[in-house]
Amino acid sequence: MTETGHYIGAPNGIVLCVNKKARGLIEGELYHGYSKEGHPFTGCEEIIKTAEEFFNTLGFPHRGTCDRDIEGRTYSHQKKRGMTRALSDENMLEKHGDIGTFVIRVQHRQHSSWQGRVTYLEEDKSVYFRSVLELIKIIDGVLDKAEQTDKAEEDGASAEVMRE
Repeated sequence: MTETGHYIGAPNGIVLCVNKKARGLIEGELYHGYSKEGHPFTGCEEIIKTAEEFFNTLGFPHRGTCDRDIEGRTYSHQKKRGMTRALSDENMLEKHGDIGTFVIRVQHRQHSSWQGRVTYLEEDKSVYFRSVLELIKIIDGVLDKAEQTDKAEEDGASAEVMRE
């Protein structure tokens, strides 16, 4: 990961605030600039679904493929006209999760997946991803590392108290 600075920088930028991780399931709220309220999520599937709906409504980034059902029928989504910003980039960056905060910038939606960059705000580190699966693995890895660091600090503090 490389250092980047704190910014959103795209109309489709998302701030992902993770508040809890239990049994491999993350929970929190997802924010974008066109809604004052956060969208609660439980699990990566809800993050993907909420973000896809937002991208389809915004019409950006453009989809490389259309949705299809089991019978092969395709569906297209209509872009909403006149969407107005409800939160500035600065307001979005004020949102923080209890265990992690990520800025997700999806630059392309090709091959039925996402490509872009994710920034872990607590450490100001960014990395590019080539698919939704890779994005999920990056977020999960960062949260695991943060959890291990917190446990090590707690163990160190407990050992210090015992010595006194």
